[in-house]
Amino acid sequence: MEYKVLVEFYAPEIEERYEAYIPINKTIGEISALLLNKIREEYENFSPNGRLKLYNRRNYRLYHYNETVRGTDIRNGTELVLVA
Repeated sequence: MEYKVLVEFYAPEIEERYEAYIPINKTIGEISALLLNKIREEYENFSPNGRLKLYNRRNYRLYHYNETVRGTDIRNGTELVLVA
């Protein structure tokens, strides 16, 4: 079974907030791509320049692309910032 956590993430480039269930066995790189797809559902022309960065909104921690969600402090209710 694939376990997921509910997070809230903010995309400053478009000034929007979203909620998403993310699987804990995926890497941050894979999660960033999933979150980008969620944004593109609403904003088809959104195309970030460069690699996406994912930060914790509370403690400003930058998550590295190869980390798994399980190995981070991301839990239900975590607030993230997705920066392009």
